[in-house]
Parts: sequence; C-alpha cells; structure tokens
Amino acid sequence: MPRLSVLDQSPIRDGSTAAEAIRESVRLAQAADRLGYHRYWVAEHHSHSGLAGPSPEIMIGQIAANTKNIRVGAGGVMLSHYSALKVAENFRVLETFFPGRIDIGIGRAPGSDQLTSSALANGGNPLSVEDFPQKVSDLLGYLDGGLAPGHPFEKLKAMPDGPTTPVTWLLGSSDQSAILAAYFGCPFSFAHFINAKAAGPVLDIYRERFEPSDRCPEPQANLGVFVFCSEDGEEARRHAASRGLFFLRIRKGEGGGIPSPEEALAYPYTEMERHFVDDTLARTIAGTPDEVKAKLLELGEQTGVDEFVVVNQCYDFDFRMKTYALLAEAFGLEPRG
Repeated sequence: MPRLSVLDQSPIRDGSTAAEAIRESVRLAQAADRLGYHRYWVAEHHSHSGLAGPSPEIMIGQIAANTKNIRVGAGGVMLSHYSALKVAENFRVLETFFPGRIDIGIGRAPGSDQLTSSALANGGNPLSVEDFPQKVSDLLGYLDGGLAPGHPFEKLKAMPDGPTTPVTWLLGSSDQSAILAAYFGCPFSFAHFINAKAAGPVLDIYRERFEPSDRCPEPQANLGVFVFCSEDGEEARRHAASRGLFFLRIRKGEGGGIPSPEEALAYPYTEMERHFVDDTLARTIAGTPDEVKAKLLELGEQTGVDEFVVVNQCYDFDFRMKTYALLAEAFGLEPRG
C-alpha cells in the first residue's frame, strides 16, 4: 500500500487570520502524526494574503517539537532567494534537534512575485534560473560534509555537524527539475496539482537519467496531489470549489483568503474564468474515500510512485481535518500514540 504524507500551505480562510492559520498547521501536523502519515511538509510563500507560511525553517521546528514520529520538512525552500550555506546551517540545526526526522525540499520557483523576489535577494538582485544548479550543488556539498576541491568556499563547514543529515529532495512540475534531481542523485517530488498531465512522462525522465548517489542509491519519487474527501462525494466537490475561486483570484492579481464554498459556487464566472476554474479543478481529486483511493491508486500505477503528498486548501478547517482522517482510514494507516 502506498505511503501517505501531507503538504501544508497554511491557508488563511476569508474572515480568519494568519496567526490562526499557523496554529491550525500545528494542529493538523499533530493529527497527521497520530493518524500514521509518513511525512509533513510545509510550503514557502511570500507576500500572499491567503497563505501564511513564508518561513518553513521556523515552522518545521515548531511542528517537529509538537509531534513525535512523523518526518517533518520543507516542501519547499525556494533556494534561489538564499545563501546555500545559510540554508544548510538552518537544516543542520533542525536535524540536530530532531535527528532522523528532517527533510529539505528544494524548489526552483520563486514562490512570490518579482518585487518580493527582489526584496528577498541580497542587494535586490535575484539570481537567474541559470544559477540554480550551482546553488543546489553547493547546498548538497555543505550538507554532505564538503564542497568540491577548488571551490572558492571549499574551506567552509556547515555547522552543527553530526551523525545524521537532512534528506534533500528536489521539487518541481517540469522535466527541468526532474533532470536536476536525477543528475544530483536526489529524491524527486512532482507537483501533480500544478501539472497533472506531465506527471508520468516527467517521472520517466527522472528514472531514466538518475545517477545513483550515497544519499539516494535508487530513484525515489512521490506525487503532490490536491484532495478533498468526504463520506458524501458531493460535499467533497462542494468544498473543492473554494480552490477554483481562490486560484482565479490569484491569477487576476486579487487578494483575499480561501473563499467559502457558497461564495465560490455563487460567483458569476465569465466563460474564460469558468474555463480556468474547470482546468484547476481537473487537477483536484474530490470524492468519497473509496473514490479518492481508487484515483490515487490509479495514479500510482500510471506514474510508478508509492507515496502521495496530499495538499488541501479548505475554507472549513474541520473538513480539512476530516479529509486526512478519512484518507488514513481508507489506506489502512496504522495510528500512533
């Protein structure tokens, strides 16, 4: 049976606050730990009125401290904004506190708009995508204990050192990220919720080009999927409507948190907007536990993955909790004390 994990974007409901969203992330992580989920990843987004998680490093520390068994990590850190050394140090500290439980997922996308990217970058000059492979190489060098001979920072050592190292994943929704993950011999997480049609071909490229490494001797991949689950399939699809309107507002440059299902269903979409929303919801799995399980197992057969990282942006936090509880039951996860 496949593993189930969680990707948490710390969504802010309309009428709620970012502080409440952060507290809900900790509560959801505790529930996922009890339910038997394998890992819990938190995302990085900046200057977004609907998503409350700009600092996965801090979130990971709080979540790991309030859970017992589940792996905790970033899904992911947007490395283009930061010094590879500083990111390595942050995650080495986390690994020291929680040995054997920390993942670091690395993303190439900015997770923000261009202005925010400039503000995050040193000197207001964001690195281009051409710089990203070198930053990944540097990060892995710092985490694995040394940079290549001749590197200008060869003498530096990321501290604190220790007997265990965070597991580094590459994240992406295209063949470019898959090729990088394969080249560096890293596990790869594909964002099905961003680019559903490309999942199979991109994962095939990853496996075909994979170069074994000490950190990952064989290809290892998982799939990020958007899921809404209820005993009543229509209720699940009703809650999924919130995601459609939320993404439409992002595309239009509008602010706001996660809208209620009632608002999303009553919204006067134009024909073009309806097409966009339908495309968004086509990358969403919504239904009863049996329906969702069947679709995930089918995805597993099509893509060859044995782990699904489930993400859910929901207006109703209780329903969000129910989605993960029903999935755990459907897949027979073993509860933990």
